[in-house]
Amino acid sequence: MDDGKPTGPKAKWWSRPTPGHTTTSAPESASAAADAPVEDARAADTPARPEPVAPAQSMAPDPIAPEPVAQAPEAPAPTPEAPAPAPAVHAAAPAPAVTPRHEPDEYSTPPYGGPGPWAPAPPVQRPVPTPAHGTPVPPVPAPYAGTNGAETPTGPAPAPVRTPGPVPAPAFTPPPPPPQSTHWLQYDPWGGYRQPLTQPGQPLGSDGGRGKNRRGSLLVGALLLALVAGGIGGGIGAYIERNGGLTTVELPQAAKNSGGRAPDSVAGIAASALPSVVTLHVSGTTESGTGTGFVLDNEGHILTNNHVVAPAGPSGDITVTFSGGETASAEIVGKDSGYDLAVVKVKGVSGLKPLPLGNSDNVQVGDPVVAIGAPFDLSNTVTSGIISAKDRPITAGGEKGDGSDISYVDALQTDAPINPGNSGGPLVDTDAHVIGINSAIRAADSGSTAEGGQAGSIGLGFAIPINQGKRVAEELINTGKATHPVIGVTLDMKYTGDGAKVGAKGAEGKPSVTPGGPGAKAGIKPGDIITEVDGQRVHSGEELIVKIRAHRPGDRLDLGLTRGGKDLSMTLTLGSATGT
Repeated sequence: MDDGKPTGPKAKWWSRPTPGHTTTSAPESASAAADAPVEDARAADTPARPEPVAPAQSMAPDPIAPEPVAQAPEAPAPTPEAPAPAPAVHAAAPAPAVTPRHEPDEYSTPPYGGPGPWAPAPPVQRPVPTPAHGTPVPPVPAPYAGTNGAETPTGPAPAPVRTPGPVPAPAFTPPPPPPQSTHWLQYDPWGGYRQPLTQPGQPLGSDGGRGKNRRGSLLVGALLLALVAGGIGGGIGAYIERNGGLTTVELPQAAKNSGGRAPDSVAGIAASALPSVVTLHVSGTTESGTGTGFVLDNEGHILTNNHVVAPAGPSGDITVTFSGGETASAEIVGKDSGYDLAVVKVKGVSGLKPLPLGNSDNVQVGDPVVAIGAPFDLSNTVTSGIISAKDRPITAGGEKGDGSDISYVDALQTDAPINPGNSGGPLVDTDAHVIGINSAIRAADSGSTAEGGQAGSIGLGFAIPINQGKRVAEELINTGKATHPVIGVTLDMKYTGDGAKVGAKGAEGKPSVTPGGPGAKAGIKPGDIITEVDGQRVHSGEELIVKIRAHRPGDRLDLGLTRGGKDLSMTLTLGSATGT
């Protein structure tokens, strides 16, 4: 039955018009055109497009290749009751040769024209995965070359068969699956019949037994590397342990200066005084000792304490060691136990540096001082302090028991540390001038122990004023003996009251007041209590002796005394006596 559709050749929707003039077929009969339904007017009005002509050589393979569509045979049109004359089919005149503007599309790529509802679906595109770099890819068989990975034969599509009459919609038949490639399986995310991206047989990149050999080589290399690293690390660790590190530690330090110090500083005072200070080593038949002294003049006279040289006796040895380490023998020039002073002299020594003498009357309490000596035989020891007090009446010695070795000193008290061995050393002021001779200390105990140890300093040191030491030293150098100022009376040393009491009797039954002596001339009588000397209070007999020995023979003294409860005053001129 005629459904009103044109029976002539129908244009395909994927056909592309040839550039230039197109060839049209002969117009159909007016009756056929008039009888066409309205809905088919668009199809009827569309001129028939000629089939594309395959180019002589393709410029580039098109990435999309259409699947060939099988044309179903057309059924013969029904014969109407009155036979109508067949439409005349005119052969298309050959088109003139026209240069196309672009290469013809041999694959008839849509969309060109208007596809109808019966148009088949475009073929499924199957991309080809790119193998890993370096993987050998076998050549594609000839039938499937240029299929863009879909393994579909390429080439121009066969020309459709034109038959007269209406063309029914072709039935869509899915394309058959491409044959499996034995070299490379493709991955199709839309297809269910394909397999994952794998390759049968041995995996890509596998080298069989060679992998095991490579792993073994790598393991051996790693072991060798570990052994070498361990050896190097052990060597470095041993070096660090022995040498204390890979680098030498260098700590920051101030640059060396010129060494100069202010003259009135302790360092400046010590630098000036040390060359004049010596250490004395004394040895006798029964005992020995160590002390300090200082140079008085260029002739080699050295002043020290009497108790320092006393162990030598009449035949002992005295060795003098200077600050620079030089040593020389010395001999005693003179000594006096009452003042605890002695002078020794060295011979054959030149370049001596005498230590300047100061004035002890100028000293004030609180003045800074420096003590130099050899405490416990540590030579060139320097300590510093201040003058703690002046006119301290002290007595030292008395080991013999008869009083012949007792010294009476109107001393300078200092807190500069003084210890055994400092005796005879200088006590200097800020000008490095001698103001005293270190002689005694007050210890917390007697210092007597089972081991025979000695007590040390507790900050109570005493020095003979240099004014007294100078006078005695000059007498010892000039005469070998020292003179003592006296008042010509005998004191009662057992008196416990305040002041110094004149005894009732003298030694060996002699009178306590020497007839014609200084005391008798002044009017002193036995039993009088002397309470003052030159305005200074006197509390004991020892203190009176100290006050008197602080002066020279011939000095005038103002005395205050008590007689029978009455206070009296008188003037006395000191006499002279030879010391021992």
